[in-house]
Amino acid sequence: MSNILVGVTGGIAAYKSSYLVREFIKAGYNVKVMMTKKAESFVGHTTFEALSLNPVLRDEFSPTPISHIDYASWADICIIAPATANIIGKINAGIADNELLSTILALKCPLVLAPAMNTNMYNNVIVQENIKNLQSKGIYMILPAEGLLACQTEGAGKMQEPEIIAKKVINILNNGSDTSLKIENDMLSGLNILITAGPTKEYIDPVRYITNKSSGKMGYALAEEAYKMGANVTLISGEVNISSDIPNIHKVVSAEDMYNAFLSFYESADIMIMAAAVADYAPVYENNKIKKNNDEMILSLKKTKDILSYAGSHKKDNQILVGFAAETNNLEEYAAQKLAKKHADIIAANDVSRKDIGFDSDNNEMTLFFANGSITHTGMQSKKDIAKIILAESAILYNEKNS
Repeated sequence: MSNILVGVTGGIAAYKSSYLVREFIKAGYNVKVMMTKKAESFVGHTTFEALSLNPVLRDEFSPTPISHIDYASWADICIIAPATANIIGKINAGIADNELLSTILALKCPLVLAPAMNTNMYNNVIVQENIKNLQSKGIYMILPAEGLLACQTEGAGKMQEPEIIAKKVINILNNGSDTSLKIENDMLSGLNILITAGPTKEYIDPVRYITNKSSGKMGYALAEEAYKMGANVTLISGEVNISSDIPNIHKVVSAEDMYNAFLSFYESADIMIMAAAVADYAPVYENNKIKKNNDEMILSLKKTKDILSYAGSHKKDNQILVGFAAETNNLEEYAAQKLAKKHADIIAANDVSRKDIGFDSDNNEMTLFFANGSITHTGMQSKKDIAKIILAESAILYNEKNS
């Protein structure tokens, strides 16, 4: 089994690193840990020795005079979690003033950093430049989440959960990369991305309508992440309880509204991501409220226009089309059928019968089916992280088609 070297630096998130080590051990990997002196003020080195069953490399104890070389040579991958602003800056500058930093300079394997710090520090232009510079040199970044920080402020800077970090590190180790980390800040720069999101409402009469459970969170996550990455985003949205700073949002109500809005924008799109839950059928509308006269009421339904099917049959050779499949059973079979029938490049499928993911959840677990026959499983992650995976795969396909 492969060897994972975990570096722990001096941030409050250091306590989470013990859970990260446990995740790797549970998955069957060999683990060694190295710590800075500051990290030991948050978590004792004996905790990591007990979990990893290996001596911890630290400034106060080095098993051999060249332990930093030995640990670096032993590692198949190295993850620094948490990575403080100080450590990130020193790595970027090539400084080796402790055992951990000396080991990093001697590495021959992939290096992954999981930044964690106060949101003002994280957003500081110098820290951001250091992160981008390290990314440009091939160092992986598992960028922090947003949430309540130790300083009791809300914002970006919270280290990702150990389970998420472990999955990404293992993906890099096993596959040579992790799709969600492939995407660079400017990978979508200048591309026109059309995204649909949310449910549609199909009115029965002036006071009643048929709708579905879609919250729009997945579609909005896609739009917001694409916008952050420099894309020109057009978002067509059904009625949702989500606020967004994306400048180009077109609100619609019905499936027909969404179809008409789609027709206005699809030809200029480089990538089309159809994340909306569009009604398949709409009732024949009654101009006046239907009175409760009988024990039963029969609704007459008519089929709505299939936006994904239209997009697939009308897309140009250089356009990328991503569709979604929300299934309760036979996920792989139905997703594969949809991929072929709709002429999509990717179908992102998930099991909406599960209570822990899907509708109205902040998390999801998806399987991506590609027209070339390949399949990618995301595992359970936040919808923001899954959005990054879908965007990365879409950008890669777009570049392949247009190179």
